[in-house]
Amino acid sequence: MVGGRRFRPGGGFGRQLDEYETTVGVPPPAESPATPRGGLVDSAVYLRGHRFASPSGLAETYRCLQEQDGAMAWIGLYRPDIEQITSLAREFRLHDLAVEDAINAHQRPKLERYAHTLFVVLRAARYDDLREEVEFSELHLFIGPGFVVTVRHGEAPDLAAVRRRMETEAQMLARGPEAVLYAILDQVVDGYAPVVAGLENDIDEIETQVFGGDPNASRRIYGLSREVIQFQRAARPLLSVLDALADGADGTGSASTDEELRRYLRDVTDHLTQVVERVDGFRHLLQNILTVNATLVSQQQNEEMRSLTAASYSQNEELKKVSSWAAILFAPTLIGTVYGMNFVHMPELNWRFGYLFALLLMLLVCGTLYVIFKRRGWL
Repeated sequence: MVGGRRFRPGGGFGRQLDEYETTVGVPPPAESPATPRGGLVDSAVYLRGHRFASPSGLAETYRCLQEQDGAMAWIGLYRPDIEQITSLAREFRLHDLAVEDAINAHQRPKLERYAHTLFVVLRAARYDDLREEVEFSELHLFIGPGFVVTVRHGEAPDLAAVRRRMETEAQMLARGPEAVLYAILDQVVDGYAPVVAGLENDIDEIETQVFGGDPNASRRIYGLSREVIQFQRAARPLLSVLDALADGADGTGSASTDEELRRYLRDVTDHLTQVVERVDGFRHLLQNILTVNATLVSQQQNEEMRSLTAASYSQNEELKKVSSWAAILFAPTLIGTVYGMNFVHMPELNWRFGYLFALLLMLLVCGTLYVIFKRRGWL
């Protein structure tokens, strides 16, 4: 809090070319030809909250930092190569394990202390409105006496906006590397808000799909559930990181952390807690929606089975009628066929009443079959 108002870095600022980065497999926008492909993005040396040097390389940054007592270097890297990481590790005495994590990425949010250095891993999130998907990226920070090193492995967060805002708040920036760390944490947590809104809108659309009988609803519920789980894995562990920082950065409850920064950090924790609670609610809601969808699908399948059964029953009834009439008509055909063979020696062939007898026999057989089928309900 500076000058009686809360410090909110990064709010409302757009993406900048010097801090823009692309995710794997996603081409950069055509209007951003200067999109960094990896390495040093920005480096600045600050004294009492003001930038007094903008070195073009790491070696020059080291020299400026050594020449000016009480200065702080803020070095921003985007997917750096091993040589750059090795140079930073040698200059700032970074621990080998932290360096290895920063190179390999794919870490969960955490805070670790190595002697004089803090190593922080953050998972930022960004909602892609076009694809209706959540994109996650990883950010590593090395915080030590007189230096802040940020290593990004994705598009979010917009650290250029954080840097510009901090440079306009010289009093805040003068508090040192911890102020930069808290500003970045706040930017990451603020970036969760649009993601929560996007997920909430997706859930509303899924509810419409489910009750509208959309057959693709199950697939979308499953995909959204995975995004919510990934979001939980990004946001929930960050609570323990903020708690450790509130206890003095190393969990010992030391008084090294500025009290004003502690207040600022507690505000960030409150916002993150709200995000985590809402995301937890999303997960339970999606489970309920999936259950409802399964019930509706089962009901729909039952209705279809009943319709098929009714249709099959109707067909059977029609088949019975057809078969009955076929049997009735077959009887006179059989009799007529027998008496139509024209044998010379054949009973009743020369009988005066043979013709009448054949007709009566046909009627009798047909009538008998009709009565039988009628009693059985086939006709």
